[in-house]
Amino acid sequence: MTIRLLLLQARYPGDPAKEEERASFAARMGIPVDTIDSHDLLQGPPTISQIQAYTALLIGGAGDFDVTKRNLPHFDSVLEVLAQVVEAGHPMFASCFGFQMLVEALGGRIVRDEANMEVGTYRVYLTDAAQEDELFRILPTTFMAQEGHKERAQVLPPGVIHLAYSDRVPYQAFRVPGKPIWATQFHPELTGEDNRRRFEQYVRVYGQYMSEEELQERLRMFQPSPETEEILPRFLDLIT
Repeated sequence: MTIRLLLLQARYPGDPAKEEERASFAARMGIPVDTIDSHDLLQGPPTISQIQAYTALLIGGAGDFDVTKRNLPHFDSVLEVLAQVVEAGHPMFASCFGFQMLVEALGGRIVRDEANMEVGTYRVYLTDAAQEDELFRILPTTFMAQEGHKERAQVLPPGVIHLAYSDRVPYQAFRVPGKPIWATQFHPELTGEDNRRRFEQYVRVYGQYMSEEELQERLRMFQPSPETEEILPRFLDLIT
């Protein structure tokens, strides 16, 4: 089977994270980077027919955009297309900003919560339901994961399966039941070093909410997260 993946990206031109994100997804999946095409969401979403021409849809982070502010251009159109992808049951994996957009698209609620902002490597726990899930059951019941967000899900969409949580954030992952669609608030596409570099690139954003001392403390919070590196290869196996 020929694998072609489409990555939706919400990043400004010249943002170094744009190409790094594409490379990170490819590296974790163990596939050539040219297997993944990127689509710039600042220009609007692709159509459902364009998406269905690919093996699966991927969505990653967004350093300069917030779901609660709805400051991504074409925000509502993107939500509509994501809902269409779910309705069609087309394979999709969404992380971080992608997780939050999918929550909104399916009728959940995202809130801004700077007090519980997670930036660094944090411990995540599986729910009982996750241990029956064909993707998440490969993980131990607790594991370290890469995080980088100041918004979180307050209410999950109706009918989805809650898969994971952390000490600060009640909803870290979900699955659309019966469909090959998963989403994580954490970043399974990033290693600890990848995440630290991403934080350094967006330090101007996080600097609005942290003192210099807090920023330096965060830089010491990046650790390896080997268990999460099994998620994307497993996702690829399941959909192919």
